[in-house]
Amino acid sequence: MIYWTFGLAVIIAVFWSVQWVVHLLALCHGRFRLHRKVSKLPPLEDGLPGVSILKPLSGDDPNLLQNIESFFLQSYPLFELLFCVEDKDDPSLQIVRSLMEKYSQVDVSLFIGGELVGVNPKINNMHPGYKAAKYDLVMISDCGIRVRDDTLQEMVPRMTEKVAIVHQMPFTCDREGFPATLEKIYFGTFHARMYLSADLLGINCHTGMSTLIRKTALEEAGGLKAFGPYIAEDFFIAQELCNRGWKMTVSSLPALQNSGVCRIVLFQERLSRWAKLRLSMVPFTFALEPFSGSIVLGICAGWAAHVLFEWDFTIFLLLHIWTWFLLDWLLLTIVQHGSLPFSKVEFLIGWILSEATWPAMTIKSLWDPVLRWRSRTYRLRWGGVAEEIKPKIKL
Repeated sequence: MIYWTFGLAVIIAVFWSVQWVVHLLALCHGRFRLHRKVSKLPPLEDGLPGVSILKPLSGDDPNLLQNIESFFLQSYPLFELLFCVEDKDDPSLQIVRSLMEKYSQVDVSLFIGGELVGVNPKINNMHPGYKAAKYDLVMISDCGIRVRDDTLQEMVPRMTEKVAIVHQMPFTCDREGFPATLEKIYFGTFHARMYLSADLLGINCHTGMSTLIRKTALEEAGGLKAFGPYIAEDFFIAQELCNRGWKMTVSSLPALQNSGVCRIVLFQERLSRWAKLRLSMVPFTFALEPFSGSIVLGICAGWAAHVLFEWDFTIFLLLHIWTWFLLDWLLLTIVQHGSLPFSKVEFLIGWILSEATWPAMTIKSLWDPVLRWRSRTYRLRWGGVAEEIKPKIKL
């Protein structure tokens, strides 16, 4: 029994050490990677590549107008906007048409109706636009993303000869209210820690909410429709292209999520949906997630330190949590690249709530394998393949 206890304590100590290494790697990579200017773009006559921006839209949002308009205002000299809407009565169409009239000098196309190529509604929605894209560089951007006017200027130069994907790390715009604070804390600490360290180590961390893809490389893998059976199409696209010898890299500019509807329950449902996807795709990694948060990790490590070195459990736990808290604050300020829109007290409350609820929410996702996305419901199978339950419409 003593040997089993000692062995378990050693395993926990090693896992605890690895988590600190991940934390430090994320801090270093974020410090030297994020918000770094790239060299000036060459003149258009020297062969500057054009970019086709795919914007799949669905429903209405209080911030949808400013999100969409930010793409019309790109300072990049050669791009087209391809708006894709599944329903001819979708409220986003009125916004798109008004902006098309306002910015008549911008190359814009509108696709209505979608095309059924799989169970993934996002792929079905934007597939007509993808086929019509006239440039080899295709940017896929969700409707909730707002971009800076120099976004393409930053991302395109990173698409070097051996790179097929340049992706933006998910983050959030500055918004009012505690739910927005909670989102910013999560994406700037826990999520940023995993994302930045994975990118540095060459692990697939691709999130497709704002990503630049080389279309010729994607066509070699069967095109966008080949990933229609998956809900997490971004992960599988990146995996397939990497398997074919291509590389991917993270942009220095985070993706600025700017949803106008921000509620804690909706945010937690979103995290639960992502957890279910990870469970079906990478179950081993998912199994370790509940132990990666600072509180659970600190409790386990405190016990291990007491068994191995007879250190005081309470003092060890408090020092662990306090140091983790300070490093998370530092990481968030690096990702934000400026003053945070909330006080240190608000950060403390949001951080504690995020750390305390994350393990339970992750475990809860095990009991309900059904995934709900907008008005659709899916059943996930091992390997990430999804089956839609009672499809919404027939395209």
